[in-house]
Order: sequence, then C-alpha cells, then structure tokens
Amino acid sequence: MIKTLSKSETKIMRDNLFSIYDVDLFKKGDIVQLNTDNKFVFVNKELYFFSYEDRYVPTLKLLQKLNFLKKVVVDMGAVKFVIDGADIMRPGVVDVEEFNADEFVSVVDVNNKKPLAIGLALFSSKEIEAYKTGRVVKNIHYVGDEIWSI
Repeated sequence: MIKTLSKSETKIMRDNLFSIYDVDLFKKGDIVQLNTDNKFVFVNKELYFFSYEDRYVPTLKLLQKLNFLKKVVVDMGAVKFVIDGADIMRPGVVDVEEFNADEFVSVVDVNNKKPLAIGLALFSSKEIEAYKTGRVVKNIHYVGDEIWSI
C-alpha cells in the first residue's frame, strides 16, 4: 500500500533529507509517496530512497542521475565482487573522498566512475587510507539486487 504525502508532509520529508544529504531533490509539484511501512520513498513514482536501520538511503538509480554521496573508488578487479553484493575490502580501494565512519558512500569503479553500490563506511576515510587489509565498507545496495529491481 502506498500513501501520498500532503504538501506539509512533503516539506518535512524534503527538509529532513536535505539536512542529511545537503541536496534538495524535490521540486514544487512533485508527488512524494511512502509505502505503508515507510521502507521506500517514491518521487513521481520513481524509487528515490529506502530505509536501512531507520535511516533513508538514496538508491543507485537516483545516484546515477545525481551522485551526491562521498565516493569510494575501487579497481576493476573488485567490480565483479561488488556487484555480486560483496563488502568492499581495502586492497580493492584505490581512492576515497573524505567521510566519517558510519556514513553512506557511493562505490564507483576507477574507469567509469559510475555508482556500482551503496555502502556503509565501517571506518573514516583517513582510517581506510591507513589500512592495508580488511573489510572497510559494508555493501547494502548494489546493481541487480532486490532494491534495484523495484
């Protein structure tokens, strides 16, 4: 079941998302909808956000239009693992933008810079740069997964 938000509810949602991501994604007249358990946010019938641990996360399809998350760049050898849902391991990371631990990040490949996955940073970018091995980003949404298919 889908609920269409009123203008005041849409403003609250827009303000909340703006405070998190510092980007205004709704225009005047956009139709914003939530499913009944508030897991998905649709804008003009396109899935823009999903809920992960009570936080709204942008979808890859939204990020392909406007990638406003900090980026973790992986080498081409890591791509097949990332799009199969594997977490991001330090040896595959070639570059990072500055971010804190527990932030959502966009995982992009070194050649195309297109979003492959959205992950939750397990460490800050400074810590990741200092590490040589280990898991550094938890993969929570990737090309071809269930959310991608919605």
